[in-house]
Amino acid sequence: MVEWITVISLILFGLSLIIVEIIFVPGTTVVGIVGVIFLIAGIGLGFSYFGAETGWLTLGVTAVASGVLFYYSFKANVWGKFSLKGSIDSKVNQGELEGVAIGQEGSTLSALRPIGKAEFGVKTYEVKTLGQYLESGTKIRIIKIISNQIIVEPINKITWKI
Repeated sequence: MVEWITVISLILFGLSLIIVEIIFVPGTTVVGIVGVIFLIAGIGLGFSYFGAETGWLTLGVTAVASGVLFYYSFKANVWGKFSLKGSIDSKVNQGELEGVAIGQEGSTLSALRPIGKAEFGVKTYEVKTLGQYLESGTKIRIIKIISNQIIVEPINKITWKI
């Protein structure tokens, strides 16, 4: 009886790992390879414990069960409830740049490393520096607005114009 439990457990665990590989961890990874190893070990032990006739029967039942399981799981969309169906179409600061202009001054609400939050007037925006790291509370000025990105610099920065 222990032999049957061992063989069936190895086969079921192998099938479970293969399904996890296909559905949740796509690609040829360790999970799928370990699942195949467990399947082969289970079938091999079936041959070893019970002889050729029962071993071939175990192989056939495993193959049919695998096929039915994979067919049912994809055809009935059993895994559909686990998949992401929505997508994010919005962009940062989309449609909210009417209240800002180049040269406008404000202050950072979070550290900019190099992206963070800043306040201009009473509204909060996501802003970006040209690579500098700025601490929270730093006074800043808008130097560029590209698409929906607000590029800022610290006010105490000395700019040289030639």
